[in-house]
Amino acid sequence: MFVRARHRHWLVEDVTGPISPGDSPLVRLSCIEDDAQGESLDLLWDAELDAAIVAEDLWSRIGGDTFDDPGTFATYLHTLRWAAVTATDPTLLQAPFRAGIKVDPYQLEPLRKALQLPRVNMFIADDVGLGKTIEAGLIARELLLRRRIDTIVVTAPPGMLVQWQEEMETRFGLSFVILDRNYLATVRRERGYAINAWRTHNRFLVSHRLLIDESYTADMRAWLTEAGEIRPKSLLIFDEAHHAAPATGARFPIDSRFTRAMRDLAGHFEHRLFLSATPHNGHSNSFSALLELLDPQRFLRRFKVRKGDLDAIMVRRLKEDIRAVQGGFPQRHIEEITISDLPEDAPELVLARMLGHLRDIREQRLSDANRSAQNAATLVLSHLQQRLLSSIEAFAHTIRVHRLALERAETNPAAPPAAPARTLFDAPGSDDDDTAESDQNDGSSARDEAVADATLLAAAAVTGIEAELILVRDMEQIAETHRDRPDRRIAWLLEWIEQEMCPGLSTGGRTWTGTRLLIFTEWEATRRYIERKLRAAISHTDHADSRIAVYSGDGKLHAENWRILMTRRARYGLRNSRNSPWSPSG
Repeated sequence: MFVRARHRHWLVEDVTGPISPGDSPLVRLSCIEDDAQGESLDLLWDAELDAAIVAEDLWSRIGGDTFDDPGTFATYLHTLRWAAVTATDPTLLQAPFRAGIKVDPYQLEPLRKALQLPRVNMFIADDVGLGKTIEAGLIARELLLRRRIDTIVVTAPPGMLVQWQEEMETRFGLSFVILDRNYLATVRRERGYAINAWRTHNRFLVSHRLLIDESYTADMRAWLTEAGEIRPKSLLIFDEAHHAAPATGARFPIDSRFTRAMRDLAGHFEHRLFLSATPHNGHSNSFSALLELLDPQRFLRRFKVRKGDLDAIMVRRLKEDIRAVQGGFPQRHIEEITISDLPEDAPELVLARMLGHLRDIREQRLSDANRSAQNAATLVLSHLQQRLLSSIEAFAHTIRVHRLALERAETNPAAPPAAPARTLFDAPGSDDDDTAESDQNDGSSARDEAVADATLLAAAAVTGIEAELILVRDMEQIAETHRDRPDRRIAWLLEWIEQEMCPGLSTGGRTWTGTRLLIFTEWEATRRYIERKLRAAISHTDHADSRIAVYSGDGKLHAENWRILMTRRARYGLRNSRNSPWSPSG
């Protein structure tokens, strides 16, 4: 007899009856399947969960059943077809059927184009919200199924690493490890200090910031070049790739540290996949330099990018394009809110005028200074302007750092470094980077150090900073006085919340409507400031403690009953989510 047990088919060689009534017979089996022919197994038949006798006379059943319905037969036929897919046919896609997602038709276009390339050097430049992560995951899964890759490295801003890890695990079944200081410590503790952590796994997630740190990239470079200049079957997925483009539009753009790091590392991967919603910064030389990182055989910096070459490797769609073809994306209506009737002595206006006066004084003082000093001064003023436009709370912290650096330059005019140790735009600047996460009032963040370094460089170029220092002190005093007072934007926001979300808020109203509000800020100081003012204003309402939730870009949001969500992604923007539900994964 033939039986099935433990998910295999067996030939019964012997049966020993039960020793006493109620016992199970002992059955000796021999496996008949190809991968384990002849293996023996003894088991107690009645104790097996899936044991079953295979019917002996199967031939008599042939022709006794009716034909399958067309749907069932089509399913069977397609199963045979997809099981026979080979890596030589680029028109048959497997990844969409092996992923736990609902794939929109437009998301298959990058995969189709990628399989047409001998090396998958692809630039996915779809608009925000169209699913570039999904499209990258489909390509990675397809290449794995076709045995074209066995190693994947994803580099992304620090705040996106956890989200990438969760997306790849839950949607595509691909496990990635985040290579950071903690992972290095764990690996060295388990396997010895001399271990190369890049050899411990085949799928990594690494922060942009670590790629300019030689303590990480030296081992990575050794790992990539073990089998030659290019590591076979390797894929680099570069999220937010525009960070590697030189920021200048000069004929000979100067590479940043991050650009140089990516130029050194990207060439060691056989396949490269760049992702960015903003691939072009308006400078053609910068764009060609970025494309050279992707495909140096097709593109060369300082040479015009030909449309035919670009079409072969780039996919660029906007939401308007997809909406016109298949719909599915709501129309976004942007309404500009004008804050008027501000008094002339409003602190934000006073500080803006004083900041403009500071710019005039500094430009006059540095008119004959070298280019490095002028660039450093422009960088500091630009950063101060951004902080002031965000909130006085954020501006107060940065103007204090600037004042301390000026006082240090006045009392100790020693020769500063040839260039700032860290510049605000040298490495990939992003709302998700680790400098944004460390935006605290302790004066030790990387951004504070960059402001101080640039201030010292500009101050030492030409003497005579007394007038600037007096003006900066006055600005700091005004900012400190008004940093915690509600500005006119807070007042407008509370009026809108009372009208749309909590009727009678200012007169004791307690009940909330179903409308939800998203508030986007860039700086952590601004987010804390807005949160304090909103919590104070809604403290008397129903479930006030759970009405405001905070999302900082780490991919997780744990909140219930929230009506106001604050997240750090843009400068003090507002969005009414009444007709467009929000979810952390979106």
